[in-house]
Amino acid sequence: MDRNRKWVPSFGAVLLILLSHMTSALEVPLDLPQPPTITLQSPKDYIFDPRENIVIHCEAKGKPHPSFSWTRNGTHFDVEQDSKVLMKPGSGTLVIDISGEKAEAYEGTYQCTAHNEHGTAVSNSIVIRQSRSPLWSKERNEAIVVQMGVSLVLQCRPPAGLPPPFVFWMDNNFQRLLLDKRVSQALNGDLYFSNVLREDTRSDYICYARFPHTQTIQQKQPISVTVVDSNPEGERRPGFMMPLGTTSTKMVLRGETLELECIADGLPTPEISWQKDGGELPSSRMSFYNFKKTLKVSDVNEADGGNYRCTATNNLGTVHHIIKVTVKAAPFWVSAPRNLILAPNETGILTCRVNGEPKPKITWFVNGVSLKNAPEDHSRKVDDDTVILSNVQSGSSAVYQCNASNEFGYLMANAFVNVLAEPPRVLTPPNRVYQVITNNPALLHCASFGSPIPTITWFKDIQTSVKNGDPYVIHENGTLEIHVAQPLNSGKYTCIATNNLGIKENHVYLEVKEPTRILKQPEYKVVQKGMSAVFECKVKHDPSLIPTMTWLKDNGELPDGRFEVNVDSLTINDVTDGDEGTYTCIMNTTLDQDSASAMLTVVEKPDSPTDLELTDQTERSVQLTWIPGDEHNSATQKFLIQYEDLLHQPGVWINLTEVAGTSTTAQLNLSPYVYYSFRVLAVNHVGYSQPSQPSSQYRTNPAAPDENPSDIQCVGTKPGNLVISWTSLTGFQANGPGLEYKVQWRQKDMDEDWSSKNVANVSQFVVSGTPIYVPYEVKVQALNDYGSGPKPEVVIGHSGEDLPLSAPDSVQIMVTNSTLAEVHWEPVSLPSVRGQLQGYKVYYRRERGVHDTEEDTEQQEQVLTFSGNRSEGRLPGLQPYSRYNLTIRVLNNKGEGPPSPSKTFETPEGVPGPPSFLNAVNPSLDTLTLEWGPPTNNNGRLAGYTLKYQPVNNTNELGPVKIMALLANETTITLGNLNSSMLYKFYLSAKTIKGSGPVITEEAFTVMDTSKIAVPSRQVDIATQGWFIGLMCAIALLILVLLIVCFIKRNKGGKYPVKEKEDAHQDPEIQPMKEDDGTFGEYSDTEDHKPLKGSRTPSNGTVRRDESDDSLVDYGEGGDGQFNEDGSFIGQYSGKKEKDTHEGNESSEAPSPVNAMNSFV
Repeated sequence: MDRNRKWVPSFGAVLLILLSHMTSALEVPLDLPQPPTITLQSPKDYIFDPRENIVIHCEAKGKPHPSFSWTRNGTHFDVEQDSKVLMKPGSGTLVIDISGEKAEAYEGTYQCTAHNEHGTAVSNSIVIRQSRSPLWSKERNEAIVVQMGVSLVLQCRPPAGLPPPFVFWMDNNFQRLLLDKRVSQALNGDLYFSNVLREDTRSDYICYARFPHTQTIQQKQPISVTVVDSNPEGERRPGFMMPLGTTSTKMVLRGETLELECIADGLPTPEISWQKDGGELPSSRMSFYNFKKTLKVSDVNEADGGNYRCTATNNLGTVHHIIKVTVKAAPFWVSAPRNLILAPNETGILTCRVNGEPKPKITWFVNGVSLKNAPEDHSRKVDDDTVILSNVQSGSSAVYQCNASNEFGYLMANAFVNVLAEPPRVLTPPNRVYQVITNNPALLHCASFGSPIPTITWFKDIQTSVKNGDPYVIHENGTLEIHVAQPLNSGKYTCIATNNLGIKENHVYLEVKEPTRILKQPEYKVVQKGMSAVFECKVKHDPSLIPTMTWLKDNGELPDGRFEVNVDSLTINDVTDGDEGTYTCIMNTTLDQDSASAMLTVVEKPDSPTDLELTDQTERSVQLTWIPGDEHNSATQKFLIQYEDLLHQPGVWINLTEVAGTSTTAQLNLSPYVYYSFRVLAVNHVGYSQPSQPSSQYRTNPAAPDENPSDIQCVGTKPGNLVISWTSLTGFQANGPGLEYKVQWRQKDMDEDWSSKNVANVSQFVVSGTPIYVPYEVKVQALNDYGSGPKPEVVIGHSGEDLPLSAPDSVQIMVTNSTLAEVHWEPVSLPSVRGQLQGYKVYYRRERGVHDTEEDTEQQEQVLTFSGNRSEGRLPGLQPYSRYNLTIRVLNNKGEGPPSPSKTFETPEGVPGPPSFLNAVNPSLDTLTLEWGPPTNNNGRLAGYTLKYQPVNNTNELGPVKIMALLANETTITLGNLNSSMLYKFYLSAKTIKGSGPVITEEAFTVMDTSKIAVPSRQVDIATQGWFIGLMCAIALLILVLLIVCFIKRNKGGKYPVKEKEDAHQDPEIQPMKEDDGTFGEYSDTEDHKPLKGSRTPSNGTVRRDESDDSLVDYGEGGDGQFNEDGSFIGQYSGKKEKDTHEGNESSEAPSPVNAMNSFV
C-alpha cells in the first residue's frame, strides 16, 4: 500500500508536494479496520469446458470480513435462487454445476462485489463462454488435375471453434505430409504448392482441425490431386500467391505477437527474405518459420510499426511485397492507483495513469458507484486521472475504482482510502538474525505500521546512531541497507518506530560470514578407458556454516555405481566412454555457493584400420591403402606397417615402415623372393591398436643378392690359424634359392693370389697353417642361383698369437722417497712379442725391513700393469725402511712372456706411526702416571717421543702447554706438581730422524682435595656470577614490593589475591636454570682438541671425557652421589632438572638460581 500525505494549506501545494514525494508501501494488519481488497479473480475472458463445472473466482480480504454479491449481464444475480449455483462459504467464488443443464444458459458477463462497512470493491467484468468444436460442413471435393510445374492451393477452411482449432494435413495413414520450401501450410491452414511435381499426385490430402478444450479432432473430406505432364509449365519468375498485389496492411496490438507471411510461386522454387524499410528487424524478438515464409515478432511495441518488405527470388527474377504494419494498444498501466492509509485531517492523492492507442477514457467510481452519481464530497476533487482527498475525517474510508477503456479493451483497478489513527507497531519479528556474506549487501528489515506513518531510526549495539550515508542507506519502508557488508558490521541493531501516538522498538542481529571459495578447482582430465579419474575440489568456507558438496555431470545428477564422492574429491572408477562430459563441483551453504567445472575426456587405443588394399604393384614396390579406425579422442600419431614372409618366416610379423597419423596410404619398398602379407597398426597417445586384418598376399620374383654378409671378422684363436666369421643373410635377404658364401683370403702385402672357398649354411670358415700373428686380407661375397651379390669389401685381420719369447732388459730402479720408486726397462723387440703388445707387468714384494734379519712371509706380491709400449713406471705406496724384490714381464693377448732378472731395492726411513696406546693411571692429588706402547710401524730407527699436556679449567678454557722429550726406550712416566681436581689433556707422538709421527691423545683428572669438599665439576659456580647476583637482587626487590602492597591491603581491610599470585608465580622448584638443560657452562670439544681414535680410560680410578658435555657422569663409575671414605667423589653430578623418581637414579643437585631464591624468600 502506498502512502502520500502531508499537511498542506492549499491545493497547489498539495500537487507539488505529493508529486515529488516518494511513495511507500504499507500493509494494514488484518486486526485493524479496513475496506475490502480483491485478492483473487478469474480472467476477463473465461472459456469453459461443458463437461466440467464452471468455477468463477472472487476472493477478498477486509476488516470486518466482506460480504459478496454478483451481477450477470448488468443485473443482480440471485445466487440463492439457483440450485445449480453455489457460493463458497467466506468467499465470493461461484461453482456452477452444469451437468444435465444447457451450458449456454450460464454464458454472459459476470461481476463480483465485495462489501463491508468501510467500502465496496468490485472485480473485473468476466465474460463466460462455452468452448465449441463444431463439425465440418458437408461438402463434395472435386478431383483436381493440374499440369506439372504450375502452382496450387488446397483450401482447408476449418469450422470456427472456440477457441480456434489447430490445423494440420495428413494422409489416410495418419502420416503428416512433408512440408518444405516448395510445399507449405499457411497460417489459415491452406496448403500451398509453389510448383507441383509428379510425386504430388495422391488422392488423400486431408485437412484436420484439433480443438484444444475438448481435445477433439475434426476431419475434412479427402482431396484428390493428379499431376499430368502433357503440357508442363516451364520455368518462370516468382509471383506472390499470398498476400496478393504489391502491398497489404496488418494491424497488431501492443504486447501481442506480430505474424507476417509471404508465399510465392515460381519455377525454380523461390527463396523468401525479409527486411524492414527504414529500420532493422528486432533480432532479439524475431524468428522465422515455415521455411522463412512466416516472420514472427513477439512482444510488439510502438517501434515495430512500419513497412515490412518480403522478397521472393529465383534465377529468373525477383518480386517484392510490402506489408504496412500498424501498432494499436489496448489500455495498459503507467501507474495504477494504490491504497492510501491516512490519519484524520491528512491529505492524500490517488493517481490512475494509463496509456493506449487510441488514448483511453478514464472513469472514476467510489464503492462501485460512478462519481457522477455518488453523493457530493467537498473534500474530494477529481482532475482527469487524479483524485485528491483533503482533510479526511474518521468514517470517510471508501474503495475507489478507476476504469480506463478504448475500443481494444479496458483496465479496472480498486484502491481503498482507509482513515485510521494508530500508534506504531513493528511487524518484523523480534530478534531476527540476518546472515550475509562479506562484500554482499545486507538488508535489515523494520516493517512497521502506524497512522500517521511512523518515523524509523536505527541504532547499532544500542548506543551508536545509524545515519544515512556510506555505508548505510535507510529506505522509506524502514529497511536498513549496508551496500557492502564487512565483518565489523556484525552486531545488534535496534530500529525505533515513532509517531505522535507512541513509540515502538525492535532488535535484529547481523552476522557477516566469510565467503565460500573453491581454493583448488578441478582440472581438465584425459583418462584412458578402464582407469580411474580423480577431480579435486578443495573449498574454504565460514566455519559456522554447514557446507554441502554436490557434484554434477553435464548439469545433471551423477549416475549411480562407479562414482565415489569424498570430502574434497570425486573419483570415477573404471572409466567408460559414457563418462565423458563436464563435471561441476558445487559447494553450497545456507547463504552462498561457489562452483567450478572441468572436462573429462576418455581416451582409448585407436580401433584397427580396415579395408587394406594393394595398388600400383611392381617388382620392388607396392602401394598400400587403408581406412583408419575410431581414434577415441586421442589423435593418431602414426601408422605402423608390418609384413609377414610366408615363405621364409611364416607367423612372424616384422616392422616394415611407419607413416604419419594423417596418412592413409604408404609406398612400400619390397625385396625379391618374398611372399608378402601386410597389416597396419594405429598408434595414439594411449598406445597401439589391434592389428588390422592381413592384406591379400603379394609375391615377388627371385633375384641375385642385393647385399653381402655383414660384421665380417678375421682373428686367430690359436697359433697357426685364422678364423673368418660373418653374420649370415636371412632368407628374406637371400633374394632367391641356393644361397652360398664365397670366402677369399690372402696374406697382406705379399702380392699373392686370393685363396677362396664356397660354403653354405655356415657363418665362419677356419684357415689352418698360417704363420704366427701376420696380417691377412679377407672378403666374403653372397651368391645364389640367380647370381652374385655386390663386390665385397676387404677386411684386415691377424692370424693367431703365441706367448712372447723375450723378457725386458736393463731394469733399473730409482727410489724417489720412502714410499715411492721409479722403475725403467728396455722394451722387447716387436717380433718377439708374437702378438698384439698389451703392455708390461711389474711384480714386486716386500721381503723384510732393512735391519730385520727374518723375511716377512706375510707380505703378498703386488702387481702393476702398464699398458702399451712403455719403458718406465712408478711404484707408489711403498713401506719406508724396507727391502723389495722386483721382476717385469711383457704381455700380449695370448699371455705373459718370461720374467726379467730379479732386482732388489731399499726404501729410506720415514716418520713413524702413532704410539699403539696411551693410558693415564694412578691419579693422586698432584700426580698422574702415563703408560704407552711403541708404534706398530716404526718406519725407521725410533729416536724418542714428544709429550705435550695442558690443563682444562672449569670454564672449558685450555691452559698453557708443557712439552717433554722422552727416550725411545721409555714407555711410562709419572708427572708431578699437578693441580688437584683438574682435568688434563695429553698429546703423545713418536719420532725418527725424519720427524714426528701422528699424535695420540688422552684426558684424565687428578684426585679431588677432600679437605675442601670440592666437587670436581665442569659447571660454573653461579653464585659468583654477576648476572646471578643481579637476578637475586631484582627478585628480592620484587618480593619486598609485594610484601609492602600486601601489608597496605591488609591495613585497608582488602583481600589479597593469593590465588592469582600463586597462578602468576608457579613453584620455582620446577623452573629451568637454562633454556636447554639448566647448566651454566660446558667444556666444548673443538676440532683441535677432540680425542683421537684409540684413546682409552683405565679402570683404576682415572676418569676420561667421552660423549657427555653436561655432567661428570662419564668420568666415574656411577653410584648414588656420595663420597668414599677417602674423600674421592664417585657419584654422578648433573645440572639438569631433577628426574622423576620412577626414572631411577636421583641426582645430587648443585646450587641453582631457584634454590637460591627459595632460600632468600
